[in-house]
Amino acid sequence: MADEFQRVEGGRPDLAALAGRQMHLVDCDLSGADLSGLDMGGWWFQRCVLKEARLIRAVLDGAVFEGCRGAMADFRAARMAEATLRGCDFNNAGFGEAVLTGARIAGCKLTGADLVKAGTIGLEIEDTLLVSARLKGVSLRRARLVGVDFSMADLSGCDFREVVFEGCSLREAATTGARFEGADLRGAGLGGLTLVDAGRFKGATVSRAQAADLLAHLGLQVR
Repeated sequence: MADEFQRVEGGRPDLAALAGRQMHLVDCDLSGADLSGLDMGGWWFQRCVLKEARLIRAVLDGAVFEGCRGAMADFRAARMAEATLRGCDFNNAGFGEAVLTGARIAGCKLTGADLVKAGTIGLEIEDTLLVSARLKGVSLRRARLVGVDFSMADLSGCDFREVVFEGCSLREAATTGARFEGADLRGAGLGGLTLVDAGRFKGATVSRAQAADLLAHLGLQVR
């Protein structure tokens, strides 16, 4: 696979001059770089630094980000269909209105990230921190969610219909207006949920233990 790429290692390459080619960037420092609108489809970013980089409306379809660090990077409205983010730290990064159709996010830190209005059809998320992230109105219907921590995230208006949550957390997340019909929540931590909140999970499946925790707020016991 690597033989198909032109490899650039270290330093700060001029990506505008490389746009449209198949590139493999290794240990490159792109902090604060303005890469907006560039065609980097299919590129492989390995252990690159993208802190505060601007990738607004960049073409990143099929791109791979592996072990990258990009706090506060701006991917707004970027095309990232079938892209892969693996083992990356993109805390407080912006993905608003980005196209993440068929993308895969695994082993990443996206604490405080903004995914509002992102296109997420077919998105897979695994072993990823989305603590305090903003996903208001995002559709994750039928998405594969494994080991995802949504603690304290803004999930208001999200579509979680028919999602199976495996080893996930929704503790203290904002779920006003979210839809969970047909969702399986037995693999999700629901700490902080009250009977007032429970109505938002109408049509979802919970475990006996989760139901017992909920009723415990009323002083009732499930045997």
